[in-house]
Amino acid sequence: MRRLATATFICAVAACTSARAQTTQTPATQGQQSAKPKPVATQAARPGVQAPADTANAMSQAERLSLQSDLAWVGQYNGAITGDVSERMVNAIKEYQKLKGGKPTGVLNPQERAVLADTARRKQEGVGWKLVTEPTSGARLGIPTKLVPQQTTDANGSKWTSPTGTVQVVLARRKEANPTTAALADREKKEPGRTADYSVVKPDFFVLSGLQNLKKFYIRGTFKGDEVRILTILYDQATENTVEPVVIAMSSAFTAFPAAALAAQPAPRRSVDYGTGIVASQDGAIIADREVTDACVAITVPGFGHAERIAEDKERGLALLRIYGAHGLKPLALAGGAAKSSVDIVGIVDPQNQGGGAAISIVKAQLAGNGGGDASLAPAPGLGFSGAAALDGESNFAGIVLLKPGVLAGSAMIPSTQAVMVSADATRAFLDAQGVKPDGTSLDAKAATVRVICVRK
Repeated sequence: MRRLATATFICAVAACTSARAQTTQTPATQGQQSAKPKPVATQAARPGVQAPADTANAMSQAERLSLQSDLAWVGQYNGAITGDVSERMVNAIKEYQKLKGGKPTGVLNPQERAVLADTARRKQEGVGWKLVTEPTSGARLGIPTKLVPQQTTDANGSKWTSPTGTVQVVLARRKEANPTTAALADREKKEPGRTADYSVVKPDFFVLSGLQNLKKFYIRGTFKGDEVRILTILYDQATENTVEPVVIAMSSAFTAFPAAALAAQPAPRRSVDYGTGIVASQDGAIIADREVTDACVAITVPGFGHAERIAEDKERGLALLRIYGAHGLKPLALAGGAAKSSVDIVGIVDPQNQGGGAAISIVKAQLAGNGGGDASLAPAPGLGFSGAAALDGESNFAGIVLLKPGVLAGSAMIPSTQAVMVSADATRAFLDAQGVKPDGTSLDAKAATVRVICVRK
């Protein structure tokens, strides 16, 4: 628990230097005719090797937040998820690389990053991780809904528990005159049966951890004016390996007094959304992204006209569109692909990112995960690619690429994009369930790619 609770305070940035070769000349002897200078052997200067911290600093803030979050979820990082580069973050990367049998460079290659993202995503899904708003206070926090599915709420806050009580999460609020974090922390330490083995008290928050009877506890508290809000997590010691990475995520996700806009609701969808669709049959069946085509007052496929969304797969995130009376459709052959490590993604970039154009592009991505489930892709393609076809090394259909908002454990809420690939088997199963018979025989993915435009109110 001491390792977990040291959570948030170290930041070190490394720097690198490079060497420079120099040369000398032989001077002419006085009174004699100047001698031709002897050639001096020189060695080309070695280019400086970029330090891991410099590589991390070159990432966007959203990329660093996502990286720290993923490392925390796999149990390698126990610092604050802020997006700041630190020695702790670099060391966490090295430990993860060693765990996976790789060279501990401190910099993840695309394949390693994809595997990390996929592992973290599966762990988040395994515990049912969701960012929620506590109804009585408006506080924001992350809840592992599968671990603590039972919720009760009253005027003093909310409590989430597991069916057997092995894991409990409590967000308590109360009024207190002239509170200080020191006084609040001291009061929490004195709760019956509680022994704190770690304590950090800052002017604006405090953290405690230790044992409470036979359970482990983690507490993070703060105040604003006379309003005190305290997050308490209790869990059996037998659940430590499962719960501790979640505790780190919950600590960083806890926003006791969020800005009003953040507490109210998530950012609204775009009034006009652009995605990619894949023609699946000559009679007008098109596979698309469910999110891109959700809540549309009109869906248009340029060159073919209006499209109707006739089915969806909420679990996989797929949608089935139908265009009627279209001619010249060239469906993609959907049989046979099996990508192993990388894919080519064929899609149409958002018009804002290509000067209003509609050109079809091909980008490469590394693949992580296998089997019937979704697999993560890195790097994620740009906006507009959601719904695009992924092809294996032999240009066979391997799956559908979907862009999803990153689920970060940090409270900064900076948007991040994660990409997943719904497998070819899952795509065909979806079509089969809707009575669609794919009849494409061509491997020309560009010919089967269309832009999908959703217009919302």
